[in-house]
Amino acid sequence: MKSSSRIAAGVAGAVAGYVATFVLFSLFDFGNRADPITSGLLGLFVYAPTGAIAGAVLVSWLVTRSGKEPSNDGVARNTLKSLGVVGLLCIAAVGTYLAVAYMTATPWLNRNGANPLLVFEVRFPAGVTVPASSQGITIELQTDLNTMPGEVNPAGFYRDGDQAVIAGEVELAFRTSHRQLAVTIQGQPGRIYPIDLSARAPHTPEFGTWRRLNDGSEIRYRAKWPGKT
Repeated sequence: MKSSSRIAAGVAGAVAGYVATFVLFSLFDFGNRADPITSGLLGLFVYAPTGAIAGAVLVSWLVTRSGKEPSNDGVARNTLKSLGVVGLLCIAAVGTYLAVAYMTATPWLNRNGANPLLVFEVRFPAGVTVPASSQGITIELQTDLNTMPGEVNPAGFYRDGDQAVIAGEVELAFRTSHRQLAVTIQGQPGRIYPIDLSARAPHTPEFGTWRRLNDGSEIRYRAKWPGKT
């Protein structure tokens, strides 16, 4: 128990020494004013760690001296243990930061496998001519993070009364709620359909309701995850 207290005191001394050295370095402007970035890095990774070592040694010496059997060996041993704990805490903090940064900076929808798909159908107003194949039809998913080309599925084309319906799919790579699908048919104005899926785009086995654009065309869609139908 006494050993743990001494190590904790050494850790506190190391932290205090680090902070105090960095603050003094910043206040008295010991760095190079012409290169503040390099000076800041020197303060963080050279001078302040030196202060941490000094703080750990000083506190370990004071704690050991207050004991019944003070010795230089005890000071060195406690200092090394304290600095080891500080090092482990720093490694854990850096690892946590990198993990959080990776999760937020790279918001993949599915990190462990293939990307889910946005499966869609577009129904055009009566009288609009639609190619019978993929020729002349361009699909693009647009988000605030990327754009992704899509594919049409001519086998899924059909007619709903006097209205032509095309079908296709496009990969959903990133976790974002800002999505829209651009559908361009050669010789016709481009159409952009808002995609109202949540950022995580959960799997749905069936299409949602038809959503109409001002030109009378409609879209319905669903998110299809790998391994699900």
